[in-house]
Amino acid sequence: MKKLRLFLLLLVTLALTVNAASAAQNDEPLAIVMTADGPIMPPMLEYIKRGIETADRRGADVLIIQLDTPGGSIETMLEIISEIRASSVPVVVYVAPRNAIAGSAGAMITMAGHASAMAPETSIGASSPIDGSGENLNSTAETKAKEITKAAIRDYVRPRGEDALALAESMIDDAIAVTATEALEVNLIDAVVDNVDDLLEALDGKTVQMEGGPRTLDIAQANIELLEMSFIEGFLLLLTNPNIAFLLLAIGVQSVLIEISSPGGWVAGFIGVSCLTLAVYGMGVLPINWFGIIFLVVAFVLFILDINAPTHGALTTAGVASFIVGALVLFNSPGTPDFQRVSVPLVIATGVSIGLLFFAVLMFAIRALRAPIGSGAESLIGKTGTATMSLSGNGGQVQLASELWTAESVDSSQKIRKGDTVEVVEVKGLRLKVRKKE
Repeated sequence: MKKLRLFLLLLVTLALTVNAASAAQNDEPLAIVMTADGPIMPPMLEYIKRGIETADRRGADVLIIQLDTPGGSIETMLEIISEIRASSVPVVVYVAPRNAIAGSAGAMITMAGHASAMAPETSIGASSPIDGSGENLNSTAETKAKEITKAAIRDYVRPRGEDALALAESMIDDAIAVTATEALEVNLIDAVVDNVDDLLEALDGKTVQMEGGPRTLDIAQANIELLEMSFIEGFLLLLTNPNIAFLLLAIGVQSVLIEISSPGGWVAGFIGVSCLTLAVYGMGVLPINWFGIIFLVVAFVLFILDINAPTHGALTTAGVASFIVGALVLFNSPGTPDFQRVSVPLVIATGVSIGLLFFAVLMFAIRALRAPIGSGAESLIGKTGTATMSLSGNGGQVQLASELWTAESVDSSQKIRKGDTVEVVEVKGLRLKVRKKE
């Protein structure tokens, strides 16, 4: 009994020690760090929403969004700003690493954070809005868009001072961009730091304005936990890359055409439909000019027509030119930001490759049309055989290779004897018409 009591006492002591350690660990501040690297598109919104929900569920003391973006959708930007400002956990937007940018919509998101910072050698700004097709807005629409964008961040920037507000509005009105040092000089951001650890120290003790009132950050000794983008979020963000969307479109259309020209299989059709579905998603969120689709459709029509046309390559050449023009019109309209433009060399290389593929198909088709008939009754015409018996008016027999055929002479005045070499002139049903071969 004494040993049992001693054993139970040791178990209780161990349990209390573990609980105390766990409680002490839970009492330590928690900083969740996200890496938002890429354009501001719907998948990025879902990632940030998940990060805010995770930080709230875990009771984190701060959520840090490490941002590196050239910009993106205004609508998505406004939704991200709304999520950040409604968060119950302080959100710090940190433009990093070195050489990162918070361009266009990214600058607005940085300003909307409860606190913000930048790494050295980073930049922020150039936030003039464009329309959904990448074109510059007309004067009225441009004024409306700029006023809406300024209104979205004015209340968050004004407490930083008139200089900060003036710079923020200049980024929208005049597409101005500044360095981290210049942004810090006018108090547009709170710190310029090299890494997340320095960021936690720099913001420790800072009071931020939350939806429920002011809150002082106690994060100098916070445990850092990384929250990576999920596979689906990363995959969907990849689909918004114009080069990927273009390649999926080209492969999808090509595969569907192969399935149509050679029905009965399923691999080409499945690949085509899958690629087109993914391409449509990407194009649905990219600023594209749908007029380019007309040129792409014309290109593939020309490719198909050239298979049966006597031009032998002229229509394919015209199709390649139409394909290249269509892709550039679709993705590279004037005013489209550089990061949302498709690579011109990629378009040209893809167009030429598709043209060469169709030209190869054309050559195979021409060769098949010109090849002599290798089977059927028509293939017998011109072949020679041997008469196995004399051919009289009622006919006789000839041997072609290993086959015996009933035959008659095309010239009744010509005498064909057994053993003579004959040539097939015509095939009528199962009877050959032959003539003596001299």
